[in-house]
Amino acid sequence: MVFLISRLPFFILYRVSDVLFLFIYYVFKYRRRVVFQNLTNSFPEKNISEIKTIEKAYYRFFCDFLVESIKYLTINEKEIRQRCVIDENELLKRLNKEKQSVICVLGHYGNWEWAAPAFSLQAKHQLFVIYKPLSNKRFDALMYRIRSRFGTKLIAMQSVIREMLRNKNTFSSTIFVGDQTPSAENAFWIKFLNQETAVFKGTEVMAKKMNLPVVFVSVRRRKRGHYYVHYEMLCEKPLETADGDISKAHTLMLEREIKQQPEIWLWSHRRWKHKKPTDMELI
Repeated sequence: MVFLISRLPFFILYRVSDVLFLFIYYVFKYRRRVVFQNLTNSFPEKNISEIKTIEKAYYRFFCDFLVESIKYLTINEKEIRQRCVIDENELLKRLNKEKQSVICVLGHYGNWEWAAPAFSLQAKHQLFVIYKPLSNKRFDALMYRIRSRFGTKLIAMQSVIREMLRNKNTFSSTIFVGDQTPSAENAFWIKFLNQETAVFKGTEVMAKKMNLPVVFVSVRRRKRGHYYVHYEMLCEKPLETADGDISKAHTLMLEREIKQQPEIWLWSHRRWKHKKPTDMELI
């Protein structure tokens, strides 16, 4: 059924998204308390009306993201190139010329799922994406099939070190998602969106272990169904940084992007479910 839905043209899929929004927002009220609380805590300077405007815009985007993710199963190369454009700036040109492998870090911002195939089709690096296998084996197999289209290769979280060492001589970009929620004890703690926030160490740890530059990736929404992927050097020499510098840098870059287009971040995620242990220092 998912495959058949994915064959529908975009103009019909977005009508489906419009109907889906009505059910998710007004009928089921999916995680509306979580979203409202996250927005209120993140933007204390905004009034209720402004928060509600962002909230509704987020749910509309969220429904678009759902149908776009289904479309990923059968979307063709031409559509990906048109709808998710890579900013081929001087940074990417230099990395290509030097054949310099990098670690990329992004957040659940914009259509992060489309960013991977867009990069695989338009860049020269071999793209590896770190992912967390799902407990439902059938759904996990479906997601693996979808995400590995167009040449992207997936690495399970528990195999990151082994696989990155095995591919260390491959001209590659390895993508980490930096805004997932780690355990409170195994995290860097940073002030993010006005809240004490736990940040995964994985990006920083692997950058130093592999001595690879770190690039921040932003997936900005230009209009409905169209995105712009921008790359920005975050850290050229990770071994020369202090503990926490890389984690802090990519988190604050994501915060900058969220403030520009707050409705396209994953607000329904329980990002702040952990509290900072009292004996840990806030970075």
